[in-house]
Amino acid sequence: MLDLTPLEIPKAADVLANVLREQILDGQLGVGISLPSERELAQQSGLSRATVREALLILEVEGLVTTRTGRNGGTEVMRPRAETVQRSIQTFIRGQGVRFESVLQAREAIEPQSARLAAMRHTAADWTDLLERHQAIQACIADIPAFLQANLAWHVCLVRASHNELLIAFTQAISQAVYEATDLRGFNSPDVRQAVVMAHQKVMDAIQARDADAAWRRMGRHVGAYVRAVDRRAKEPPARKPARGVES
Repeated sequence: MLDLTPLEIPKAADVLANVLREQILDGQLGVGISLPSERELAQQSGLSRATVREALLILEVEGLVTTRTGRNGGTEVMRPRAETVQRSIQTFIRGQGVRFESVLQAREAIEPQSARLAAMRHTAADWTDLLERHQAIQACIADIPAFLQANLAWHVCLVRASHNELLIAFTQAISQAVYEATDLRGFNSPDVRQAVVMAHQKVMDAIQARDADAAWRRMGRHVGAYVRAVDRRAKEPPARKPARGVES
């Protein structure tokens, strides 16, 4: 007897979307080119207009085409935007329930290398932006919510200075998850906040000096120390509530 497993038959819309996607990514359909109308695509592919419409919607969600309605409407090829990557990663993190420890570990892998690249590639404008973010942190160090937002902005700014498109897109995609992971009640004490400012200054000194190795080491120590501190806190037993009638 034949040993067969259940076969998965792809939907016609997925097949058409795959064909068009490959032609877009290969450059056969360049940015700005208008695709044939739904009616023409249906005639050429032998599929229904509803199937063609579904295939175009798939590509639009992926950020590969944009569709305009109306008299002068149509579907036009576009360049994928970073927001598409960010939205996909954010959906994955929330949909899969990714642990914030995993988010911090990803950050620990990305940011030291970003600091290394920033030391080698940063422009005068990048340095000005990073310095302004650093000063903003110092200005709001007493306000924890503002401090956390300013701290996150500094880290995203540093990664932008790496001029690596993938690192920038991924960092911006996980930025909200990073913010939530650092917003721990009772964890961001005045000493911790001051230590963050000092660590940032050391990283910036290395970047300004274009010392890539020092920037990598210092950022690694900074982010790594935070990951370990969060891990220790997560393993601490919860505080016991005083028994009823007993003063705390």
